[in-house]
Amino acid sequence: MSSQNLQIQIGTRQAVEGIYAEIMLNGPIILHGGTPIIQQFIMPDKNGTSTSYQEGETYAAKNVVALCRCGLSKNKPFCDGSHKSIDPSEIDLTETATFEAELNSSELIEGPERSLSDDEKFCAFARFCDAGQRVWNEVQMEGEAAKELTLQMAHHCPGGRLIVWDNATQKPIETYEDPSISLIEDVMNRCSGPIMLRGGIPVKSSNKKFYEVRNRQTLCRCGQSSNKPFCDGTHASMKFHDGLPNHPKKEGKVW
Repeated sequence: MSSQNLQIQIGTRQAVEGIYAEIMLNGPIILHGGTPIIQQFIMPDKNGTSTSYQEGETYAAKNVVALCRCGLSKNKPFCDGSHKSIDPSEIDLTETATFEAELNSSELIEGPERSLSDDEKFCAFARFCDAGQRVWNEVQMEGEAAKELTLQMAHHCPGGRLIVWDNATQKPIETYEDPSISLIEDVMNRCSGPIMLRGGIPVKSSNKKFYEVRNRQTLCRCGQSSNKPFCDGTHASMKFHDGLPNHPKKEGKVW
């Protein structure tokens, strides 16, 4: 799987060879490469605004592992074959996401020094964008505080719908991260969210074609997204629960 065969989003560095996610036809997500799977709890402030992630449990880092994406496994986060008996009229695992580059369908909000591209179809309903005056307003405000808050909100956005751009260089302001795989848990909304991939992990579709490689993205695991294999926030309205430990570790990392 050479990077020459992949469409890589500007500002993203592909994960090392061998680390990728593979979507199985009407089946699970196969993770390759042995990256640990860690719960990440969205932590709110006293006003209920999402501000940070805090680690929970860590799950086996096998070289090849199957994760549930129909929402019905009794061995979550792993697949137990429940997808084989689902009613397609109730849970349809067909992939519907586009292979087009995200920036082709993004809206651009321009600010004095930085701008924000926003592709709403990748919203995972984590609500980091609601801090301050909300990210779409903060990016248009003057001052260092607004610039930094805009960047913080975008970089915490799990689905990668938000990208901050430097107006002077016309380049995205991104950080190169080690590959990580997380199970999102939403403390404020009392539900379980998607699988978050960070650090340029390629996603291979069931038809063997790769989606655009992005720095931050989320894969649906409730079975109800209308943008499969990616999350569209539906888990929040259906109150999806994975049955895993529902509290972060006290000593867990906060970022």
